[in-house]
Amino acid sequence: MKTEDLVIVSVDDHIVEPPTMWDQHLSVQHKAIKPEMRQDENGADYWIFEGRRTGGIGLNAVAGRVKEEYGCEPSSLAEMRPGAYDIHARIGDMNANGILASLNFPTVVTFDGGLFLSYENKADALTLVRAYNDWHIDEWCGSYPGRNIPCAILPYWDVAATVEEVKRVVKKGCHAVTFSDNPSLKGQPSIHDPYWEPFWKVCADNNVCINIHIGSGAQAPHASMLTPIDAWIITMPMSIANSAADWLYLSALNRYPNLKISLSEGGIGWIPYFLERADFTFDHHSAWTYTDFGGKGRKPSDSFREHFLTCFIDDQFGLANLDAIGEDIVAYECDYPHSDTLWPHSADRLFQTVKHLTPAQIEKVTHQNALKFMNFDAIGKMGGRDKCTVGALRALAKDVSLDPISFGGPSPLAEGEARRVVTSQDITDMFRKLNEAA
Repeated sequence: MKTEDLVIVSVDDHIVEPPTMWDQHLSVQHKAIKPEMRQDENGADYWIFEGRRTGGIGLNAVAGRVKEEYGCEPSSLAEMRPGAYDIHARIGDMNANGILASLNFPTVVTFDGGLFLSYENKADALTLVRAYNDWHIDEWCGSYPGRNIPCAILPYWDVAATVEEVKRVVKKGCHAVTFSDNPSLKGQPSIHDPYWEPFWKVCADNNVCINIHIGSGAQAPHASMLTPIDAWIITMPMSIANSAADWLYLSALNRYPNLKISLSEGGIGWIPYFLERADFTFDHHSAWTYTDFGGKGRKPSDSFREHFLTCFIDDQFGLANLDAIGEDIVAYECDYPHSDTLWPHSADRLFQTVKHLTPAQIEKVTHQNALKFMNFDAIGKMGGRDKCTVGALRALAKDVSLDPISFGGPSPLAEGEARRVVTSQDITDMFRKLNEAA
């Protein structure tokens, strides 16, 4: 097998929402609540939701930039590749990168759609959640069948409305939702509260995968404001470990054997010890903690391998220890257009990382596990495997420019300041400025 023979599906990419996203999905009577994109006197694009400004729209949509600008968060659409926000350009960038299909998380409404939790008018919030899902499923994913895996946001301040929205999007062909990794940190009930039982049931009954993205509840802490930002970047993926442990003890996993959880952008190298520690804790402490994993002889690692999907960008250690994780629960992530993405060289790096595996294992971790968990037949929609390989897709992208570009954008250092190590304080201050009211 060569790089060109791979079929690649990514379970973690991102959309920077375009200003036209609401135009076709709100009725006449709801046009007054339509969020608007505006531009301030500094040229920064921002959104207005329920009369309030939502800050820098780009986050770190830096794919295609020169690396010296990776820390310069774009504040306008003009400062990023069109593939970040335009579906037609996105398909070109996916082809150039050799990516068959991608699951995309939101940006401005936050990874889990949690922006709408802050809405005072929850009826308006529900209308906008449904409009977002219609745009995402019908326009973003529907424009190129087989290329993007639909992933819905939910009105999870109301479990009954959440259940109804799951049923509605399933009828539209969507079998993935995004959800907070810890809703209790957002003023909602803990995942261990019986409140969520109808949600677990509707997802299990309809073969819907619950995707929990890093930073959608728990946050990777900054060690100090003087710490180099690199330290925070290192720990960011592994910050999902605390939430993973919480979800591992979800009792609903015992009641719903096919309930599926995807840990998004968390990496895999930490998982062997995580599972070892979980089994040790169960063996050593369950006599007094009374935890249960579905019957005598069952361990936490058994439940993890039955219910959870994990993903990696470039995780050599994790793949070298695939047997300690489980070859059926590992998938690939591209993370376009964020700063960890390897675009446009993802396929080449991926092949170097997986080439020691068996052909069957390569097929699983590059695309089969992802498509199974998300209940999405990308290969069938595309008309067969021969049209889905890296080689076949790259042949469609000969006109896509791969040259790094300088887009400019705000710098984390003060204007005119001498070059020095960028700290957590610098990044915190930069985001604060981007989020200040117009």
